[in-house]
Amino acid sequence: MRSRSRVWGGTAAVVLGGLLAAGCGGGSAGKNGTADAGAGKAAPGEYPVAVTDCAGAETTFSKAPEKIVTSNASSLELLLRLGAGGKVIGTGFPPGKGTLPPALDAAAQQVKVLGRTVIPKEKLLGSGADLYIDTFADMSMGGGMGDTPTEEEFKAAGIKHIYLKSTACAAQSKNAVTDLSAVEADITSLGRVTGTSAKAHELVAGMKEKVDAVQKAVGGTPRNARPTYFFFDYDAGTKQPTATCNRQVANAVITLAGARNVFADCDGDYKQVGWEDVIAKNPDWIQLGIRNRGSEAANDKAFDEAEKWLKSNSATKGLKAVKEGHLLRIGSEQTTIAGVENADTVETIAKALHPGKVGGR
Repeated sequence: MRSRSRVWGGTAAVVLGGLLAAGCGGGSAGKNGTADAGAGKAAPGEYPVAVTDCAGAETTFSKAPEKIVTSNASSLELLLRLGAGGKVIGTGFPPGKGTLPPALDAAAQQVKVLGRTVIPKEKLLGSGADLYIDTFADMSMGGGMGDTPTEEEFKAAGIKHIYLKSTACAAQSKNAVTDLSAVEADITSLGRVTGTSAKAHELVAGMKEKVDAVQKAVGGTPRNARPTYFFFDYDAGTKQPTATCNRQVANAVITLAGARNVFADCDGDYKQVGWEDVIAKNPDWIQLGIRNRGSEAANDKAFDEAEKWLKSNSATKGLKAVKEGHLLRIGSEQTTIAGVENADTVETIAKALHPGKVGGR
């Protein structure tokens, strides 16, 4: 687990995979995704709580942490949804204004930014935190991204170090990710650690309800009858496309929605491919994966740019999905970053690909 997938600044979009305790998977909650700063006081009997990292090493909590630093916007968002956002004293990869749901955005903007990208080692160790939640498998990427403290240094600073396993451990997984169980496990584990288990179970239940409804409608569709699907990561660059492989949470989202990820045969989370590979797959549907720009107008402009590029590029304008207008405008974050909105994306994709089968809410 000593490698890191990909990191983007700007909107704090980090597409990796994995969280805290016992397992791997996912779901989503619409009405439950609020930032209740006073929620989730843990009863004394709920501790100690032990969680594991990607290699199975345990970290034990005798009480809820009081001062939390998050490596990026994904773990920050989860804490806000759990009602533990008031304990966050700093973050790296901060969310741009307007990039989180409105109920969370104002609170997120109040969190101190310790690093626009990776938090510098000295700043992290001197932050005064008693918990650091890491969405990444490792911080030693080179190229000015900074060094990760050693576990001994974390311990000397009094900081417990845990991971979002659904992202941090994804690339090292031995099996394809086809459901949201790892995401659900992350949410449940964070709830246990922060004393917000009741809210965590509420969020997970909402995710399961939504995904189960989609599965009831389209889950019986034979694999060879499911439309093929390509996640076009426009913001990762157009010169050489980036394939979303079978260890990435997006593979689960696509599969649960009743589609076939055209790069599901790629073992890993991401892989750079050539446009000739996409042309050979000739997908039935293409998702225009753009990262949240902070406003509806800015997002629409980015979607327009991605669509125009596909329609004007000689290598892609002949693709079936492009010619038939099967281009879905769904943001990257809720598709490729583990969180409660993964379930919403499952439903959105299913509605488009299986009209009449998946009902509205």
